[in-house]
Amino acid sequence: MESMSKPRSIDDCNITQPVPASKDEPVVIPVEKTSTTMKQARRRQRIDSGNRSLTCDQCGKAFTRNSSLKIHQLVHTGIKPFSCDQCGRAFTQSSSLKKHQLIHTGFKPFSCDLCGMAFTQSGSLKRHQLIHTGLKAFSCDQCGKTFTENGNLKQHRLAHTGFKPFSCDQCDRAFTQSGSLKKHQLIHTGLKPFICDQCGKSFTLHTTLKEHQAIHTGIKPFVCCQCGKGFGRMDTLRNHQLIHTGVNSFLSSQC
Repeated sequence: MESMSKPRSIDDCNITQPVPASKDEPVVIPVEKTSTTMKQARRRQRIDSGNRSLTCDQCGKAFTRNSSLKIHQLVHTGIKPFSCDQCGRAFTQSSSLKKHQLIHTGFKPFSCDLCGMAFTQSGSLKRHQLIHTGLKAFSCDQCGKTFTENGNLKQHRLAHTGFKPFSCDQCDRAFTQSGSLKKHQLIHTGLKPFICDQCGKSFTLHTTLKEHQAIHTGIKPFVCCQCGKGFGRMDTLRNHQLIHTGVNSFLSSQC
C-alpha cells in the first residue's frame, strides 16, 4: 500500500494563519510591516497631525521633514549653487531655477481673466489677482500702510528699523534686503537681459519690462481701490493714492 505523504504544516510555509474563535468572528490576516511602510506611516502621521518637530536654529521656522529643513537652511548660508545661464541669477534650489527660466522663454500659460495680464507661474497669477479685489488684509502697525501679502508687510517693516545691512560696493547705497541689493547692482553692470518684443527696448529687471509693456497693450492693471482709477505702473498708483490720504490734497481734483 502506497504511503500517504505527510501534509505540510502552516509553520513549514512560514505563514501565520490566525484561527477564528468562532464561526462569526472574521479572520484578520496581519500585514508585514516593512521599514519602508513604517517610515511612510510615520511621515503621514506627522503631516496629518501638524507636528513640526524639526526647527531651524537660525529663524525658528518649523518643518515636518529633515530634507525640507536642510534646503531651507541654505537661505541663511547665502549659498546659491544653481545659476541661470541667461541672466546669471542664482537660486538655492534647482526647482526655483527651473521656474525662473520660464521667464526667458516667454511662455506664460496663466492669464488674468480681468485684465489679460499673463504669468509664467500660477502663484504669480494668484498674487496679481489680489490687486483687482482691492483687499489688503495685512496692515503695518507703525504707519498703517496695508498690503495684499504678509511677505510684503514683513519686508516693509524693515524700513521702520532703519537697519540696512546690505551695502553696494560700487556706490554708497544700502538696502534692507539682499535681493534689493542684487537688483540694484545690475545697474552698475549695464546688463539689460529683458527685452520688449514690441519695440526692442531693454531693461535690467523683469518687473520693469512688464510695467513698460503695459504701454503697448493699453492695459492698466494697477487699480486704485478708492476711486477705481487704473495705472500702468505700481509706483504711479502709489503716488496717486497719496491724494486720498490727504497728502498733496491740492491734486484731489485729478481723481
